[in-house]
Amino acid sequence: MLGTGRNQLSKGLLRQVAKARDVRTLASLSLTREATRKVTSSARPVLSAFESGTNSYVYRTFYTSRVLGDEVKVIVCPAFADSISEGDIRWEKAVGDSVSEDEVICEIETDKTSVPVPSPAAGVIEELLVEDGSTVSPGAKLLKLKVGAVGAPAAPKPAAAAAPTPAAAVAPPPPPPPAAAAAPIPATPPPPPPKPAAPMASRPPPAPMPPRPMAGASPVVRLPPADPTKEIAGTRSEHRVKMNRMRLKIASRLKEAQNTNAMLTTFNELDMSNIMQLRKENQDAFVKKHGIKMGFMSAFVKASAYALTKAPTVNAVIEGQEVIYRDFVDISVAVATPKGLVVPVLRNCHDMSYADVEKGIAALGQKAKNNDISIEDMDGGTFTISNGGVFGSLFGTPIINPPQSAILGMHGVFERPVVRNGAVVIRPMMYIALTYDHRLVDGREAVTFLRTIKSAVEDPRIMLMDL
Repeated sequence: MLGTGRNQLSKGLLRQVAKARDVRTLASLSLTREATRKVTSSARPVLSAFESGTNSYVYRTFYTSRVLGDEVKVIVCPAFADSISEGDIRWEKAVGDSVSEDEVICEIETDKTSVPVPSPAAGVIEELLVEDGSTVSPGAKLLKLKVGAVGAPAAPKPAAAAAPTPAAAVAPPPPPPPAAAAAPIPATPPPPPPKPAAPMASRPPPAPMPPRPMAGASPVVRLPPADPTKEIAGTRSEHRVKMNRMRLKIASRLKEAQNTNAMLTTFNELDMSNIMQLRKENQDAFVKKHGIKMGFMSAFVKASAYALTKAPTVNAVIEGQEVIYRDFVDISVAVATPKGLVVPVLRNCHDMSYADVEKGIAALGQKAKNNDISIEDMDGGTFTISNGGVFGSLFGTPIINPPQSAILGMHGVFERPVVRNGAVVIRPMMYIALTYDHRLVDGREAVTFLRTIKSAVEDPRIMLMDL
């Protein structure tokens, strides 16, 4: 009879009870009903110790729990912005790779941005549940992560893979056949006898050798480039690469703007002499106070915000049969990234100083460089500035960023001859272009708007004195 505390049972039976893992195993031991009930009342009874020289035992019970480091987490796709329902996954890690906490495992490319998926804990990737390039939705299972585990270290390269030295490049001669056991083994093998030289008269004249490439040269084989967007290798091959979602969305929106808006472009030119002199004279003081250099973008952002307050129609947008006028100025600044053009927004530009604009642009540029631009950074915007001048553009017509009604295009600064006070002089000049929706903005408003930008950039006192 199995009781509590100390119990008089044979050691063999006690061992079987200790090894029992379920009720069926216990039933096969032919214990009494009371003994079985008491044994199965816990998750797994185990024998703690035998008292030496007796048949008595002491047992305790414990419940098994998950061992630290063996936990397997299933990582799911995070939620997207309200306007996005799916995206394409691009893996940064593979099965067996070790990851640390918050390290990016994959990125999900959506229509507007890339959403990184960080690891919730340190561990090893056990299984990828979706293939690279697959389309996933929020909540979809992406991978299994074994928490706390450590990946296998990379196998060391074999010594044979190392670059051979000139001495090791020549294979050693095969060993001589083993001598008889009775024969003594000499300490140093005798040198081989020299071969007799053939008589000069018996040697045939050398045959003319065909020309051959230099030593080490091989026929030139051109392989397709690893990244066809970077170079052309000169082969006759073709490459089909799936467009990422951001590029597809950009293409769709640009075509939508072309089909929807009645786009027209007006041009003007700027004399950059004054703003360049202003930067030169105040750059050191500006950097000392604000910790950032003054560029041209702050001047154009401030001038555009000032012009938009003077011409609210350019800051408005058509929606259905209504015109929406905004009492604020949020300017989108076009930024080129490897995945496509993004337009993060500087908000409340009409209340910003030159330093605030420069700091805001620098922060957005850094986020774009690190691929950290979020949907919130690009949401909204009432006007866009595109600066093709940083790439050396001379002249061009920008295309409207829907649903906005206008966009300003900046170009490069080049010295050109211009007429000042009846004399031809050389000045640093820039062409600027304003593309606008002619359904809403008339030509007079567009030209006046662009001239206001020109005046405010060439002479910032225009904004200071509200002229």
